[in-house]
Amino acid sequence: MNDYDSFAEAYTAENEGNLFNAHYERPAMLALAGDVAGRRILDAGCGSGPMFAALRDRGAMVAGIDASAGMLELARRRLGPDADLRLADLARPLPFSDGVFDDVVASLVLHYLKDWGPTLAELRRVLTTGGRLLVSVDHPFVAYGVQRLAGRDPNYFETYQWNFDWTIGGQTIPMSFWARPLHAMTDAFTAAGFHVSVISEPQPVPAARDLFPEEYQALTAAPCFLFFVLQAL
Repeated sequence: MNDYDSFAEAYTAENEGNLFNAHYERPAMLALAGDVAGRRILDAGCGSGPMFAALRDRGAMVAGIDASAGMLELARRRLGPDADLRLADLARPLPFSDGVFDDVVASLVLHYLKDWGPTLAELRRVLTTGGRLLVSVDHPFVAYGVQRLAGRDPNYFETYQWNFDWTIGGQTIPMSFWARPLHAMTDAFTAAGFHVSVISEPQPVPAARDLFPEEYQALTAAPCFLFFVLQAL
């Protein structure tokens, strides 16, 4: 499951202009990042590079990692041959020295991992003291609600794996995420040496109202993603 190499082109095309990524997650993450000019930023789970490009356009010095070679190839096409892009698994040690980044951006990636401890420890290691980790993940009530609609009886307070199918570009792709309650997330951040500065449940950008009227209305009434700004202690 979660073999992005098998649908990298289709996922990238969907990601470019859809409601959830282009008009909700990325604008919210960039708003939380604020002025990034001159900051050294790691895009952890960069995919085909849309966040990398947006941060670089705002004056940041960006490096990107992803576990999918197919997604990184698309990122190289977007970003050019000089972009610092590396094949790396967030569940393993990262190919960077200590304290080399001012910020790490982890957009919609941590929910692929069962154990956040080693990953967060590595992200803390590559951050300078006082640096920021910006995180977006599936809102814990998303998995809970989907499981309930499927006739299951999930326990919100457990950490559990949940599986579902994505349909993208005519392909049906089996996916697998890990759901965990809010307190498990904040406990993991604290244990890894972070202070939780912001917890955010933003709205999609207003321009999406006319582009996706039905989805927009639903998204403004129920959260889809949960955002954090964390400070490295």
